[in-house]
Amino acid sequence: MSSGNGKRPVIRADKRHSGSTTTARTGTKAPGKSAASKAKGSKASAGSARAAGGGRGGRGTRRRRQRGLLGLILLPFAWLARLGWSILWRATAVLVLLVGFGVAYFYSQLPPLDDLLDGRVRGSVTLLDRNGDVFAWRGETFDQITDINDVSPYLKNAVIATEDRRFYRHLGVSPRGVASAVRINLAEGRGPLSGNGGSTLTQQTAKLLCLGVPFDPDSGMTEAEYEDDCRRTTMGRKIKEALYAMALEAKYGKDDILVLYFNRAYLGASARGFEAAAQKYFGITAAELDPGQAAMLAGLLKAPTRYAPTNSLKRAQDRADTVIKLMYDQGFINAAQRDYAWEYPATLGSAAQARAGGYFADWVMDTGPSFLTNNTTEDVTLQTTLDPRIQTAIEEAMRVVFDEKVKADSEAQAAIVVMSADGAVRGMVGGRDTKVSGAFNRATQAKRQTGSSFKPFVYAAAMDLGYTPFATVLDDVYCVNVPGSGQYCPSNYDHKFHGRVTLAQALAHSYNVPAVKVAEAVGLENVRKVASDFGIDNKLAVGPALALGVSESTLVEMTGAYAGILNGGRSVKPYGVTALMLQDDDQPLMGQSGGLGERVISEEASQYLIYMMSKVIEEGTGQRAKLGSRPAAGKTGTTQAARDAWFIGFTADYVTGVWLGNDDNAPLTGVTGSGLPAEIWREAMVRVNEGLPEKPLPMKIPDNAPSPTLPGETATSPQYDGSTTGASSRGTGTGEPSQRQNPVERLLNGLFGRRN
Repeated sequence: MSSGNGKRPVIRADKRHSGSTTTARTGTKAPGKSAASKAKGSKASAGSARAAGGGRGGRGTRRRRQRGLLGLILLPFAWLARLGWSILWRATAVLVLLVGFGVAYFYSQLPPLDDLLDGRVRGSVTLLDRNGDVFAWRGETFDQITDINDVSPYLKNAVIATEDRRFYRHLGVSPRGVASAVRINLAEGRGPLSGNGGSTLTQQTAKLLCLGVPFDPDSGMTEAEYEDDCRRTTMGRKIKEALYAMALEAKYGKDDILVLYFNRAYLGASARGFEAAAQKYFGITAAELDPGQAAMLAGLLKAPTRYAPTNSLKRAQDRADTVIKLMYDQGFINAAQRDYAWEYPATLGSAAQARAGGYFADWVMDTGPSFLTNNTTEDVTLQTTLDPRIQTAIEEAMRVVFDEKVKADSEAQAAIVVMSADGAVRGMVGGRDTKVSGAFNRATQAKRQTGSSFKPFVYAAAMDLGYTPFATVLDDVYCVNVPGSGQYCPSNYDHKFHGRVTLAQALAHSYNVPAVKVAEAVGLENVRKVASDFGIDNKLAVGPALALGVSESTLVEMTGAYAGILNGGRSVKPYGVTALMLQDDDQPLMGQSGGLGERVISEEASQYLIYMMSKVIEEGTGQRAKLGSRPAAGKTGTTQAARDAWFIGFTADYVTGVWLGNDDNAPLTGVTGSGLPAEIWREAMVRVNEGLPEKPLPMKIPDNAPSPTLPGETATSPQYDGSTTGASSRGTGTGEPSQRQNPVERLLNGLFGRRN
């Protein structure tokens, strides 16, 4: 069959579908069956799909529904997390920028390293003894370190082990250290920033630099207040400190920061920096420190004043033991070094151990110009007159007498001054505690009545007017009218009179009546002038009691006045400085600060007076001061109620003064100038003159020619024969002189009745 158009029909295969029926090889469909099959097949497919997947599809729907519910619940949290993260990274970025700007700001403010090494406001004063050796320091001592390799590696390691073991592994701030410090502070009941600060060495350096804020003397703040302010611990300051520390790390590097720290750290006893501390405490440089010494210095960083070895060597050694253990635990020293340091702990050098001349150094500092001593901004060197041998001798003499001859509970104090005849002070002790600094100096600061130690000036005036030691005076009842006060009638210490005596005898036995009569005879104004010209620079009494030492003076003044007697009658100004120069300069800015002055009495008068004073020791009130065969001269002195006791005397080489008394001016018990002061003087002078050849005193012994008597007396008056005679035996008819006096006179008699 052909189609209507004559073409042969194309035969096509039917598409095969699951469940459909086709007509083979015909290429035609069965229309009714095909549609029905198609519809049926479609339904069957849908049904089979539902049948095959109906369980999974239901569970999936429920799961989607569950996820939608959980997501709905978690949605706010997810949003908050995304918001928090967004804020966090932005805040972190801002914080990093702020930290960067802060570090950059401080970095830009930091000067060259050398400008920061010496941050002291005051300079130092180094004191040298007469031999040129250092014996004391004042002000803030400092000696610059410029390279960390110039110090002992033990010192570097001791500081790192003690203060910041992770120093070389952080960037200036240690979060771990801060967290640990906060934990310790809270555990101990303190605030989080109180106590342990967790500061790195870099942060400590930042604090020592006061975050770059220099001290301004015109700010109204003292240096101590400034340093306290620099050490304040507040949150704001800790933040600044951290920024400054990171700037230091960026600017200088680790070793340079250590150099800054080693120069700036305060280590007690006015030592600024480790070089100064090494020299002050051990007498060596920082490069020479052994492990024990290094540990002691590093231990001072915790509390410089408390652990200073000059305050308590035992406490400093105990602290050093702890540092040694830290060094060992961190591998900086081995077991042998650790054990040696523990067995042989560091001790002070000779100068620091003795703290020689503490009182002397304080006095010298006060005698120089303040802008070059106490208030100096320069480093100054003082060449002084101190003799370390003599200083040691008088300290030992003081100790011996107080240990062996003074009750343990006694509160009495003493002072000693030794000088040459030209006023050069060779040794000074201002109290029983001989190894001190900054203490009350009884040798220079205590103005006390001089008692009979003033009498040589009375007889000096007489000798200068032509009298000789053999001139005589009548020791008998004597009264003088004092305008405004009535009669003044002195009496002797033993309440007896001794008839006619020579002036030498009167001084040797320290009789009061002859001293007053001589003073009146030669003129009180002359006596005041002689004493003043010899250096008693205090207000002197105007009445007759002047002769008995009611005026006040200091020990150094009195000793200087006696030096004037020894040197032939010329005044002296006690001095302790021979040269003052800036450190490392060869030319002194100023020279000797005292010495010989104008003539006060004639040389012959001084020689006669020395002879009279030698009799005080040979046969008078000063016999306990005898030095064996070595010639010596001196004078005792005791004031009313024994509140002050003195002995001042000299050999051909040295003048020594001793004072004994209570700081509260309370009377001494059983003490006069002829007692303990004379014994202290002897103990001192035996040691001071040890090894020196015996020399005669520059004295003149008068001949037996007749000597003038005092005005108003006759040469036929009774002569002193060595006996003591009461007033009634000389025909006064009234017994003891106090019985013939009115109450005012008896009071005056009691006030001025001492002879020693």
